[in-house]
Order: sequence, then structure tokens, then C-alpha cells
Amino acid sequence: MVRTSVQTLTLPVVSRLDRWLEAAFRFTRQRPLGAVGAAIIGIMIVAALLAGFVSPYDPLATDYAKMLQAPSSFHWFGTDSFGRDVFTRIIYGSRTALWIGFASSFLGSTLGALIGVTSAYFGGKIDLVLQRFMDLLLSFPLVILALVVVSLLGSGMTNVIFAITVPMVPRCALVVRSSALALREMPFIEAARALGFGPLHIILRHMLPNVMAPFLIMLTAFLGQAILLEASLSFLGLGVAEPQAAWGLMLRGAAVEFAERAPWMAIYPGIAISLSVFAFNLFGDSLRDALDPKLRI
Repeated sequence: MVRTSVQTLTLPVVSRLDRWLEAAFRFTRQRPLGAVGAAIIGIMIVAALLAGFVSPYDPLATDYAKMLQAPSSFHWFGTDSFGRDVFTRIIYGSRTALWIGFASSFLGSTLGALIGVTSAYFGGKIDLVLQRFMDLLLSFPLVILALVVVSLLGSGMTNVIFAITVPMVPRCALVVRSSALALREMPFIEAARALGFGPLHIILRHMLPNVMAPFLIMLTAFLGQAILLEASLSFLGLGVAEPQAAWGLMLRGAAVEFAERAPWMAIYPGIAISLSVFAFNLFGDSLRDALDPKLRI
């Protein structure tokens, strides 16, 4: 009896795992560039989670006897102007980049999706006011709006996340609203109204689940932008502060006076930023093609 129950519980899990593996294999076969991006993202996530185990040194430990050492078997990516291991700080910098990237992208996409669906559902004056406010935010470039927000709030990880979230909200809101406008007139929405369900129930239970495709597409698209924007703010001195490891902060440390003496201080953080943004863009484009019915192979 116990064995039969265990088998009954195990079969759905195995079946679900088989479906996931089949979907992953099909995605890899049809969109190899997206799979490459996903692999790079996976390596970044693993390195960030296991930074304490895979990094050879303490990211905050300074050793002035080893300042500006070139890449070697002891320090693969060399050392910086404080004698800190660059390879170790790049690994720990992935934690900062991924945490800020995921947090700001998720918050920006979620708030944008809620505003877009709410605007499309109610229409009228509510739609007009919300969309004009979104247009006002869109009138500012990403970097400029983030600079304004972080200048008002100050530096620090929490403020940087908020500063990157704000310019992403209107971009997601417009995309989700266009999808939600078509949903508003669908028969199942009319049926929900006829049954007496309120706007909050209809928005959360019926409209939001049906705009998940554009939501996920915008979420992955924002991830690369968020990492680049965080690096830009840190480079300008408005992001995270020393001694925390961050790729943009490492580029700021590789100032002009070290460009010729220790070029590795700028080369390796620059490669890390470029590779992560490239990976998220590849994966985001492939995910868009997979989720958009018009672009499916």
C-alpha cells in the first residue's frame, strides 16, 4: 500500500521533469544562440551562489605588497591598486549585478504590468491619466532618469534598485497595456463581469495571467539593461560604494592613471559586463521568439 502511494506521487513528478527536459532540448535545438545565453546566465548564477567556495581569495582583503600585479598563476586576472584579487572581485561582483538586475527588473516589470492592465481595464480618464504619466517618464532617457532618482535618494544598493526600477515601469506598462486592451473585450472577461466579480478579481485572476508572455519578455529584456545601468551608476560614483565588489566600481577604480600600468583592471570587468548583457539579450530575444505566436517556427 505504501509502495503504491509512493509510485503514485512519483509518476507526476517524473512526467513533469520529462516535459521540462523535452522543452529545454527543443529550445536548444531551435534557438542555439538563446541556449548559449542561458548557459552563460547559468554559469553566472552558479558562480554568484557559490562565490565563497569557488573564489580563491577574500574580495575585501588588501595586500599592498601585491599591488598592480599582472595576471599570473596565483592571481589569474591580476590584482588592483589595493592588492585585491581581480578574479575574486569579479565573481563577487556577479552577486551585486544579478541581485540588482533581478530585483529592479522584477519590480519594474511587475509594477508596469499592473499599471498597464489596470489602465486597459478601466479605460477613460484613468487610462488617460496613467498613460500621460507614463509618457512623462518615457520622455527621459533611461540613464538620465536613473541619475535623477539616485541623485535625490543617494547611493546604496536599495536606492540603486529603486532608481533602475523607475525608468523600466513605463516601458513595460505600454507593452502590457497593448495586450490587455484586446483581453478587455474577450467573452471570458464579460462573463466574469456578468457573474458579479469586481475589477480587482478580474485583473488579478483573469487578465494578469493572460499577459504573462509580454511580461516575461520584458523581464528578460530589462535584465541586461539593469546590469548595464547599475555598472554605469557605480562607475559614476552613484551606485554601490567601496569596498563592495561591483563591476562598474571596478572600472571606476581602473582610472586613467592605471590604464597603461594595469590594463587588466579595466579589461576583465568590462568583459564581465559585456558578456552578461550579451547573454541576457540573446536569451531574451530567443524567449520572445518562443513565446510570440507570430514568430514561432
